[in-house]
Amino acid sequence: MSSPKKFPVSWDQFHRDCKALAWRLTGLADANGGWNAIVAITRGGLVPAAIIARELGIRNIETVCIASYHEYKDQGELEVLKGISPDLISGSGGQGEGVLIIDDLTDTGATARKVREMLPKAHIATVYAKPKGCEMADTFVTEVSQDTWIYFPWDMEMSYVEPISGLKDG
Repeated sequence: MSSPKKFPVSWDQFHRDCKALAWRLTGLADANGGWNAIVAITRGGLVPAAIIARELGIRNIETVCIASYHEYKDQGELEVLKGISPDLISGSGGQGEGVLIIDDLTDTGATARKVREMLPKAHIATVYAKPKGCEMADTFVTEVSQDTWIYFPWDMEMSYVEPISGLKDG
């Protein structure tokens, strides 16, 4: 089996991609009666939720805390660490109407599926999507192959990178 493709994303690129997602969601807001709240799937959804909330002028922001990746390498059993506020659920008619669910990535769709069970009529938007997870995202910006590992800017530090050739002198 080949090693995963690497897709490093800089802060600048991630910010541009989040703004592109916000722009797409703006066009959908009228059709959905506007967005009343955002639910960020932690931890990856926190940064895009903040950017999108700013761009769309949404101040009601909630989190749902679900652990799925363990040791940053394997997606395992889903564990809901914190559910969605009952006030937000009841305020959206119990179904999630007018609520945006935001995450950085839908990989297999398992996390999005779990949140969809909580708010069936919410709109799930992710910055990136892999083929197995695409069907769970109502809106996303960029599709990457299933064998791609995305290196988000909050997971990286500045350091020297060897040339692709592997030669030390380039």
